[in-house]
Amino acid sequence: MGNLTKTDLYIPGTRVRSIDVLRGIVMVLMAIDHVRVYSGIPAGGQSYGVFFTRWVTNFCAPAFVFLAGSAIFLYSNKINSKSLLARYLITRGILLVVLELTLIRFFWTFNFHYSDFLLAGIIWMLGWCMVIMAALIWLQPKTVGIIGLAIVFLQQIFGLLPDILPKSTLTYAGYFWEFIYPTGLASIPGISILYVLVPWIGVMAAGYGFGIIFLKDSQIRRKLCLIIGLSAIALFLIIGSIIAVNHKSEAPFLFRLLGQKKYPASQLFLLMTLGPLILCIPFVENAKGWLFRMFAVFGKVPLFYYILHILIIHLGALLIDYLREGVLFPNWYGSAPFVEMESAHRWSLTLLYLEFVLVIALLYFVCSWYAKYKQNHPGKRWLKFL
Repeated sequence: MGNLTKTDLYIPGTRVRSIDVLRGIVMVLMAIDHVRVYSGIPAGGQSYGVFFTRWVTNFCAPAFVFLAGSAIFLYSNKINSKSLLARYLITRGILLVVLELTLIRFFWTFNFHYSDFLLAGIIWMLGWCMVIMAALIWLQPKTVGIIGLAIVFLQQIFGLLPDILPKSTLTYAGYFWEFIYPTGLASIPGISILYVLVPWIGVMAAGYGFGIIFLKDSQIRRKLCLIIGLSAIALFLIIGSIIAVNHKSEAPFLFRLLGQKKYPASQLFLLMTLGPLILCIPFVENAKGWLFRMFAVFGKVPLFYYILHILIIHLGALLIDYLREGVLFPNWYGSAPFVEMESAHRWSLTLLYLEFVLVIALLYFVCSWYAKYKQNHPGKRWLKFL
């Protein structure tokens, strides 16, 4: 393999900068969408500004889940113990689920009406995917990757449950299965399922298998990322364009092409988002400048960032509403992120992006402090969970 430097390979005990930077980028984009939630602006629309405000954030969940899979593989390579890794994944996964249903849910809504509304969101989904990964890591990484791709591309099979089970069992089956994949069965009342586990467990497993590429020589890694990324983009453009052309809609062709199904994430949605992500990996590995340093800071403390950014955005929204309306409207956000308000009260895109910039600036200083604290206190074991 020749003479390799520290940046050529993943060295156990070090961080992979490209993962931190890419994760930081999508976390910043994620904040746009969550500010949009509190602004009352709908998720997409016929104007290009509203459509792309939502569309650009579509990269967040796929990148976060895929890179989480790769990070699990690299952590496994670091500690070299499947049992310790499995224990860590189960512990962290359950912690994420609990946080989603308690603290994060409170930060979204600022109320304690848990019996009326709970959210099975992205953190909930990530948690259960990690628990499932605790079983998959005992297989070879390539096998895990293949299983992940099969789940992604054959995901509709999970929707056939109503055709298989006896009708007398469908009601109770839905209470469980609707968390796995939507079938139209009755789910548990009071819980809004935003992210089902399929195909996302497939995305995480595929990311785990992809982790092998991070161990390659930099030139081989670059070549593989270009091949995989460009192939995914080309496949999306070809199939997506054919479907968009034949889809009867008054929306512009570009909207029909890019407006892929996210809930659950379709195959085209994942090709559209993961292709560019993989393509960007070799280009951000050695990217310099203050902007990429900021992204790396966020990427080092993703859970801390996630929890804090919802709190700050919500508080900022209440302040903005008070300054605009003269009163507070906490009831608007009682079931956030499912916010509904009359169009007269919605923010402008300019105001949306103004709060977004202020939120990111504040988060940078807080996350920078926490990242340094975490680095300077390696003996505090609880820090690795936040």
